[in-house]
Amino acid sequence: MSLLNIRIYYEDTDSGGVVYYANYLKFIERGRSEFLRDMGFEQDQLIESQGAIFVVRSLKAEYLLPARFNDMLTVHTQVEKSRRASLIFSQKITDLKQNKVLFEAQVTVACLDAQKFKPRAIPSDILEKINGQ
Repeated sequence: MSLLNIRIYYEDTDSGGVVYYANYLKFIERGRSEFLRDMGFEQDQLIESQGAIFVVRSLKAEYLLPARFNDMLTVHTQVEKSRRASLIFSQKITDLKQNKVLFEAQVTVACLDAQKFKPRAIPSDILEKINGQ
């Protein structure tokens, strides 16, 4: 599991003073990037060295409680299931102070050939690290 702390800034909120719904998707995107980084994989290097890129294929999101300006949140990211050419991530965002779940998502990410944008196998070194957790 990977953890990422995020502070909510004024720019993250809507006119009601709560985090704008689409920003949660940005936060979990950062969480998945940090998940790969924590395992030693930089996405730009994966494109250059292995010709692999990850894209979101689908997601299911549940907005449970609002976050507000200046809140400290934690993005929790883990792989629920790995397949030959895709990963299913389980992600949640919690309020750091209250330890309450504010948002949950299940995200399916596909691995594509960076040149052709066609599905390809996830590089074996990534799958080995994910499955070895």
